Formats: sequence, C-alpha cells, structure tokens
Amino acid sequence: MAGIEVIGLTKTYRRGLGGETVRALTDVSLAIPAGEAFGIIGPNGAGKTTFLGCLLGFLRPDAGRITIDGHAPDDLAVRAATGYLPERLILDRWMTGGAFLAYHHALARLPEASRRADVDAALEQVALSEARAQRVREYSRGMLQRLGLAQALLGAPRYVFLDEPASGVDPAGVVLFRRLLSDLKRRAVTVILNSHQLDQVERVCDRVAFVRAGRVEAIETISAGATVARVLRVRAAGAPIGERIAREALAAIATQAGAELRQVTAAEARFAVADDAGAARLIAALVAGGVAVAEATPEESRLERLFLDAPGATGATP
Repeated sequence: MAGIEVIGLTKTYRRGLGGETVRALTDVSLAIPAGEAFGIIGPNGAGKTTFLGCLLGFLRPDAGRITIDGHAPDDLAVRAATGYLPERLILDRWMTGGAFLAYHHALARLPEASRRADVDAALEQVALSEARAQRVREYSRGMLQRLGLAQALLGAPRYVFLDEPASGVDPAGVVLFRRLLSDLKRRAVTVILNSHQLDQVERVCDRVAFVRAGRVEAIETISAGATVARVLRVRAAGAPIGERIAREALAAIATQAGAELRQVTAAEARFAVADDAGAARLIAALVAGGVAVAEATPEESRLERLFLDAPGATGATP
C-alpha cells in the first residue's frame, strides 16, 4: 500500500545486565496514508521516540510488522525517499554549514552537477544563506535545528520524520518551521511529527495519535491541518460582561481587533484569537471600549484537553 502501515508493533528493552524487561510499545496498529501530516504526542517516556525509531528501521521490533510503500523501513528504496531530523543533533561541527550540506548531498548520491544549486536552495529555504561559510560550531541552537532540517529535506524526500523539530528555536524560527511544513503538505509529502508543542501540531497535522505507556490511546482528526484559532475566555469586573455591553458591540470590538466573538454567556465572553499578540490587542480594545476586564484566560485546545482527560497522562512511563 502507498503510505505507512503498522500492524501489532511491540518493542521491549532490558534494563541493565539481567535486569527487568520493559515494554516500550505494545500492539500498536495504525495506517498513515501517503501525503498525510501525522502527529505523535504523549507524555515523556510514552514510547514516541521508540515508535519513530521503529518506523525509520533503526530499531527492530519484537513483534508486528511495518511497511512503507509496501517495503520494510530499512529497504534502500525507502531510505532514499526518507528525510529525518532527530531530537538530539550530532553534527560535524568543524565543517561550515555549506560544506556540511554538500557532504550529505554526496552521501545521498544526489547528482554532483546540481550540488551547489541544491545546497544554496536548501540554505535559503531555512534562512541560513548568510551563514553558509560559518563553522557549525558557531551556530546557535536554533540555527543547528534549521541546518538539520535543511539536511533532512535534501533530495526532496517523500517521507519526512521530525522529532521535536522546533526545540530551542526562537519565535521567528518557529514561524519558519511552520511555513516549511505547510509547504511539505502542499507537495503531498508524508510528514511524521513528534512534538510537545501542541499548538504547532494542531496547525500542521491532519491527524494526531496520543501515545501513553506504549499504546496508542486515541487518534484525533485535526480539521485537515487548518489554521487553529486560540479561544480566550474574558470576564468583566462587577456585572457580567453580557450585561455591561451588548453582544453586537462586543462583536464589533472583536472584529476591529482582528478577533472573533464566539459566545456570550451570563458570566463570560469567548473570543477566537490568532496568537498572544492577538489576545493582547483584543484586551486593549475591550478596555478602550468600556469593558472592565477582570480576567482573560486561554481555553485548552483539543489536544491539551486530550492530555488532561487521559487517566495518568501527565505522568512519565518507562
């Protein structure tokens, strides 16, 4: 089949010499169609990175089967079509950024005639063109993550595996990663994203698997990766907000601030905002419009509620 198929995947480890056996994954089964952006979330120690390792062919399962386009994960044809950004990057720090990418371009047996152009395009794609001649050891954490992503995207892979790709990246870098992932989706690249940044997962992914204690406990559909609005719950001092100002006036203030009024109840109003800056603009507009804002609280997202509702989800497991 086109895409990824996982059937009955089980993986165990042994702690130390003669130690106890720890089951990292238990009977995991799922299918990821080609071209889908699929997120993996869960508490620390849930088995997410082990799952990625099995999908990439780095780890051999104790039971079960994985196929990618009908082949084993370690098949050379699959490897040639795969890009991978690990959580913990180990780079050749004595190289320059440009030399590092040229080296991996050669390792991937990509055409030498296009090497310079491909490396230039990759550096530009992750906003590192000006750092081409800079030694990797001089790169910041965020620059290293972007260089790792550029290396993962060399050769236009059909499958891209990302393990905490925005770790240590500044806000501008997060926006860059989000744009690149959206571009991968437009090109029908299959993206597997493991991340604790739930808002980023919601913005990028079509579906998300919640993993806990080595099992997939739920798979959520996330509106085909549509832009996710944050919901802000606003309460007014004194009388309820719905009594202090008419719904139409609240809606007009929200629109002027780039937000959207979702609901007004006796106690509070709920607004959709794009981000923290949008929330700040809305609160300022409400105050200017005569609303004595006493409390403004972000509402949990769907994935945050999934974390909170799952029994024991906040605890780490082996």
